[in-house]
Amino acid sequence: MSTHNHHEPEEHKIDASQGYEQTDVRVSGIVVFLASMAIFVAVTAIVAYGLGKVINAWMNKQDGPTSKWAATVDIRQLGNLPTNPEMQRKVAELTQQFPSPRLQTDDGNQDVADLHEREDLLLDNYSWVNQSKGTVRIPIDRAMELIAQRGLPVAPAVQHEPLMAGDSTPTVAMPLTNGFARTGYEQDQAATQTAESRRPQAEK
Repeated sequence: MSTHNHHEPEEHKIDASQGYEQTDVRVSGIVVFLASMAIFVAVTAIVAYGLGKVINAWMNKQDGPTSKWAATVDIRQLGNLPTNPEMQRKVAELTQQFPSPRLQTDDGNQDVADLHEREDLLLDNYSWVNQSKGTVRIPIDRAMELIAQRGLPVAPAVQHEPLMAGDSTPTVAMPLTNGFARTGYEQDQAATQTAESRRPQAEK
């Protein structure tokens, strides 16, 4: 037996004969929402104002009493300060006298040019290396001429001393075939372990 009531109340019936919604929006909901927003904004403003007062009071307490050394000055009253040529000259002098390293104003181009100029002076002119010993730096062109005439000095061949009794030609203990090499300490440890393992056999 069905318990559904097929007779709906009059206010729930929908009349679609007009083709649009015929009921009005509830004004009470909008009024409640706007009132809630106004109360929230007011409470937030009061809380923010109170926090600002508390923070300012704490900062004033930390700063101490107002004096000529700790007084608030409105810099807007000073206006635009006039240009002082004497002050600009002093600032320029201080900038030039500032200890290095100083900030570069031309991306280092002048520094590179000065470096090349100093190098050219050394490469193209005679200069003393040690005047007391008579050592002179000659120009690079003259040095190239002398090398072309005399040639470069040849290092003497390495003289191998004859092996003493009991010595042998040093050889690589572990070939470097897999890209891994033991350190000298590890090789010494391996040699010590090998000698200790052979000692009991020698004693037998």
